[in-house]
Amino acid sequence: MRAVVQRVRHGQVTVDEKVIASIGQGLVILLGVGPQDRPETAQAMARKIAMLRIFEDEQGKMNLSLLDVRGEAIVVSQFTLYADTRKGNRPSFTDAAPPDLASPLVDIFAESLHAQGVAVQSGQFGAHMLVTIENDGPVTILMEM
Repeated sequence: MRAVVQRVRHGQVTVDEKVIASIGQGLVILLGVGPQDRPETAQAMARKIAMLRIFEDEQGKMNLSLLDVRGEAIVVSQFTLYADTRKGNRPSFTDAAPPDLASPLVDIFAESLHAQGVAVQSGQFGAHMLVTIENDGPVTILMEM
């Protein structure tokens, strides 16, 4: 499982010109699922991200987690995080999990993040989404489990 975690002041997901998710301070999490991933992987990634200390404290140091700042999260499924660009100029996505495996694991990830105490919204699996990210910092963390 791979994630691009972006600290945001605002995040939004639009599908077919309709806003389906919108948050203020928090995280936009672009989540890729590999064929080897299991529910335990999704749960562990959610715990790690909920506790990730990437928000600033009173001294301006990154010491606070999403839970500490009572931030929100948007989870966006993104199979392109498994792009293989080693050969040629057209990426291959054969390393990404098939939709029947990936979709339930994205849901388990979002549910696990919510179980940690995070207000969670989601994109729409398999849809063409417009993702608005007002990256704060910028702070962008790459994670893999």
